[in-house]
Amino acid sequence: MRGKSGSGKFTGRHMAIIMVAGFGIVIAVNLAMAAVAIGGFQGVVVENSYVASQQFNGWLGQAEKARALGWQVTPARDEDGFVTLTTAGVPAGTRFVGALRRPLGEKAFADLTFRPVADGTWRSDQPVAAGRWLIRLSAQAEGITWADESEL
Repeated sequence: MRGKSGSGKFTGRHMAIIMVAGFGIVIAVNLAMAAVAIGGFQGVVVENSYVASQQFNGWLGQAEKARALGWQVTPARDEDGFVTLTTAGVPAGTRFVGALRRPLGEKAFADLTFRPVADGTWRSDQPVAAGRWLIRLSAQAEGITWADESEL
């Protein structure tokens, strides 16, 4: 005996529904992941990558000169949220400035200046919110420029 006519048959319509649903899921996931990726991006690193590539060897030379100075600077956040710099080999009268930015997630930036508080120790002028930061430090002393970037 045969059942109802058309019952249990797999038709082209069923296949079309499965294909549209499958590709719809893939597209929805891709759009969601792209939105998350763009939301965590902090912006343009360089305006023109070709021009930056032409300056790259100069930046390497500046980094080598800074490293050759032998200055050791270790940033840390104290219990009050201020950034402290513990230094070694840095001449007296050095002026430090810092630029903070969040590496991922919320867009947050801060500029810091530092004042000496003890021999070899500097403290920021304002506290910094908790969380992960990248700090780009630069220093000026006796006509010498030094720069470094580290995680805070």
